[in-house]
Amino acid sequence: MADDAFVPAATEWYHPSKDIVRHAVIKDYDAVYQEAMQDIEAFWAKRAKTLDWFRRWDKVLDASNAPFYKWFVGGKTNIVLNALDRHVKTWRRNKLAFIWEGENGDKVSMSYWRLWQEVNKFANVLRSMGVKKGDRVTIYMGRILELPIAMLACAKIGAPHSVVYGGFSEQALADRIEDAQSRLLITCDGAWLRGKIVPLKQVVDEAIHRSPVVDRVIVVKRTGQDINMEQGRDYWYHELMSLPIASTKAETEVMDSEDPLFILYTSGTTGKPKGILHTHGGYQVYTSTTLQWAFDLKDEDRWWCAADPGWITGHSYIVYAPLILGATSIIYEGAPNFPYPDRWWRIVEEYGVTILYTAPTAIRGLMRFGEAWPGRHDLSSLRLLGTVGEPINPEAWRWYHHVIGKDKCPVIDTWWQTETGGFMITPLPTVGLKPGSATRPFPGIKVDVVDDDGNSCAAGEEGNLVIQGPWPAMLRTVYKDDQRFLNQYWTRYSKQGWYLTGDSARKDADGYFWIIGRNDDVIKVSGYRLGTAEVESGLVSHPAVAESAVIAVPDEVKGSVIYAYCILRAGFSGSLALSDELKAHIRHEVGPIAVPEKIEFVPNLPKTRSGKIMRRVLKARAQGLPEGDISTLEE
Repeated sequence: MADDAFVPAATEWYHPSKDIVRHAVIKDYDAVYQEAMQDIEAFWAKRAKTLDWFRRWDKVLDASNAPFYKWFVGGKTNIVLNALDRHVKTWRRNKLAFIWEGENGDKVSMSYWRLWQEVNKFANVLRSMGVKKGDRVTIYMGRILELPIAMLACAKIGAPHSVVYGGFSEQALADRIEDAQSRLLITCDGAWLRGKIVPLKQVVDEAIHRSPVVDRVIVVKRTGQDINMEQGRDYWYHELMSLPIASTKAETEVMDSEDPLFILYTSGTTGKPKGILHTHGGYQVYTSTTLQWAFDLKDEDRWWCAADPGWITGHSYIVYAPLILGATSIIYEGAPNFPYPDRWWRIVEEYGVTILYTAPTAIRGLMRFGEAWPGRHDLSSLRLLGTVGEPINPEAWRWYHHVIGKDKCPVIDTWWQTETGGFMITPLPTVGLKPGSATRPFPGIKVDVVDDDGNSCAAGEEGNLVIQGPWPAMLRTVYKDDQRFLNQYWTRYSKQGWYLTGDSARKDADGYFWIIGRNDDVIKVSGYRLGTAEVESGLVSHPAVAESAVIAVPDEVKGSVIYAYCILRAGFSGSLALSDELKAHIRHEVGPIAVPEKIEFVPNLPKTRSGKIMRRVLKARAQGLPEGDISTLEE
């Protein structure tokens, strides 16, 4: 079977309404893209001039030591200058910055003025505890407002934060503390999830025992259960914030454009976690531009990025970019389907959410409950939808567009990485959409699909996704490991100076990009390369299947064969007959080479807390091998 048989149909188009085009921030993608490509430095300088600086830059881009690029060289700034300080001098001081809803019904609305005061108070607390410019601070918390307050306070005083998602294990936390050498850690007594307490402080105590770098711990009281508080080391947040030192006025540290803003650790399939380093200047310019243009963000919008601030999605598009743009954001604690599967839809209705940005895995999870739950709520406030984290299969895209967006909301499918800082391939709301495609590069970004020698692949041909030039929010290095930065991202195409994303993709005849998945998520059967996403999409397009994951297992004849795991929708049960039906369905939808050798029906799949399926665990299970460290998997 020809490899190009797997190219998605190019004939299925969805076009935006005239109303969306008429009111869009950017109406003509092609014109803006061409403008950017003609003079990349002038393009980003124009965007940077919309922000406040203590001192403007001398040079937009310094490529003299590529790939260690520097942006807005000589510029003096601080991301908090743009996220908070400038707003409290305008009418936005009384605008809501965050609307927060706890799992148990608690609600807090916080204006820009109050958020600015809380950040100032905590910045003063941190300074009083000896935290100085350049000191790393680890944050390990639940999804509460004190998390963005802590991040912003660190940024304000020039202390790079290292946020560790509040579901990681003791060892994962200890490893990150050790690498960052953080002497101060901010946490909660616990967090609420599905009616139970996640014992965060207990995890912190064990992590510090394993990595005794930390000598001060600040604890937010959220759940109220008894916890260990070590005299002289552990301090209650609310007590510190009530002291005279916690003044509502605090100086914002003047930072160089290239000074570190944060370290965020990404775990690979092997090796220790990589500390991705981002800086103040370029990151603030890029994230605010991408959010405003891709999601057409306006002052009257209610923006809901339903991620956790502990991931890059939350850093860029819950905390920093929305605040820079003066937006009102929703943050919620808990799970999408607890206590009922309509929690998200109730939130959309109650707060008048206009833009919802979430992960395909969440969409597929909610699809399982059918259309009745969203059907109970008025979702008419929504005008744009978005997805992030993995390629969205066309079936989930159509359900999201039809059931949630009522066929009127464009779906902004974004491809990017922790390393890129912000969206890289994404539609603007005015372009035509194809379900499953992230469409084309953001203005100012040049990407291609190439073979191992660097030659551009033909339309429909699979290859390596590369970024062909620097961009302001790019990672500056792997923290304390420049060589790993070079080896991981720049060595493969060092002659051309291209960044290797580690993803495989195809480009169609219209120049639209189709992300297949990580190169380690590619299955080779009888010499054919298949993306796991293609087979999984085929399975999910069957009415019985809610979610699936496929892996390759060794086979003497074919080299490897496909082993599929499927979660069924309500009302279906696993059987040999259904397995045969699904195999026939895959044969028809994807092709004979993609038919799984075995299909196993399961109630759930092993996932990281960010929702990514851990295929190495599934491979181990299928072969009866040890599963290795699974401490970072979702409970």
